[in-house]
Amino acid sequence: MLNLINNATIVNEGRQFVGAVVVEGEYIIDVLEQPLTDVERFDNVVDAKGLYLLPGIIDDHVHFRDPGLTHKADIATESRTAAAGGVTSFMDMPNTVPQTTTPDLLEEKFRLGAEKSRVNYSFFFGATNENAYLLPSLDVHHVPGIKLFMGSSTGNMLVDDDAVLRQIFLASPVLIMAHCEDQRIIELNIADFKRKYKGQNDFPVRYHSRIRSVEACYECSSKAVQLARETNARLHVAHVSSAKELELFSDSLDITQKQITAEAVIAHLMFSTEDYDHLGARIKCNPAVKTPEDREALREALAMGQIDVVATDHAPHLLREKEGGALKAASGMPMIQFSLVSMLELSDQGYFPVERVVELMAHNPARLYHIDRRGFIRKGYYADLVLVDPTANWQVLSGRYYTKCGWTPMDERTFKWRVRRTIVNGKTAYADGIVVDGIRGQALQFN
Repeated sequence: MLNLINNATIVNEGRQFVGAVVVEGEYIIDVLEQPLTDVERFDNVVDAKGLYLLPGIIDDHVHFRDPGLTHKADIATESRTAAAGGVTSFMDMPNTVPQTTTPDLLEEKFRLGAEKSRVNYSFFFGATNENAYLLPSLDVHHVPGIKLFMGSSTGNMLVDDDAVLRQIFLASPVLIMAHCEDQRIIELNIADFKRKYKGQNDFPVRYHSRIRSVEACYECSSKAVQLARETNARLHVAHVSSAKELELFSDSLDITQKQITAEAVIAHLMFSTEDYDHLGARIKCNPAVKTPEDREALREALAMGQIDVVATDHAPHLLREKEGGALKAASGMPMIQFSLVSMLELSDQGYFPVERVVELMAHNPARLYHIDRRGFIRKGYYADLVLVDPTANWQVLSGRYYTKCGWTPMDERTFKWRVRRTIVNGKTAYADGIVVDGIRGQALQFN
């Protein structure tokens, strides 16, 4: 089958041009810098006039809850949600039930991915205080990285032994993605609030950012960066949430020259402490959303190069699990369907050009993990593509999102941009509100 996407505004590798992409089977076989007129020879033609064609988004940080937590999400439902958001590849975290901390459990997750996922997939291996000896045996072509919780979060995989931390940094053959929050500072902050609230076991959710504070994030991120420098480990700091942490990272735009890189997630780019008044625990996540000034600094860092990758930390919970305050409400929110359109909205607001959105969400994840033939619109690459409409002007309403947990903090938000079509390995996985049945992604390979 010879397929043509014609008349699209193609955004790729720092450029925009109106042209065409030819797809045969799983692969892009030509990229043309002008539209084609002789379209009769193609089996299928998509006239993309007025639409932007981008490489499919690669989200390197999701929690799809499979196995063991599938009452609120699973690989099948959340990969559908990903396709609806223009995300063609994801990398899932290990804090499931059981935790992905042995080779056998890792392979079981790959089996689930092959069986269920509508888009391309891979899975992180989880580090613990007991399994550092397993790290050298990981297959670097199969595993994207090690997830290291240097602060306790959902699933409680905290690694708090300094000797083990150093061993992990020395032994890892792959990138280390670190969740950085200092547990000692968090516990001291909780104790202070309990004294203030005379022994109460929960506090208003607006205090979450003062419990999981800027100081807790900075102290732990600093420690991770220092360990990486001392051991020459490849470190990627997940979900940077404060202006102060940005001091730790280079402002180079060339990710290929960096030993230490940083990620921002949509929650910290779109929400701030001011949003607790109307969204409450729906925007509770770890690390906590911070002040409007922190959010502004993160947005600006996307253009400056201190942040290298944008992901979602997509983390569904049922609404009943989000009940409570700063201690009792579950942390995390479903965001993957709205990550690309949110970033395009920030582009419209002048923070960075559309080309930088593509860099942060497709090119740089592909470079960071050395993903085989994905993340760019190039001849010979897999046809992972997304068509977006810049003039849709639509509102998020119930029934227009696909996550199994059935809610989103983006509800009732209006977006100008909208995903119209998502193509995974040459096949349409989503088109104009419909997720196509029968599509399956592939396991990502790393060079």
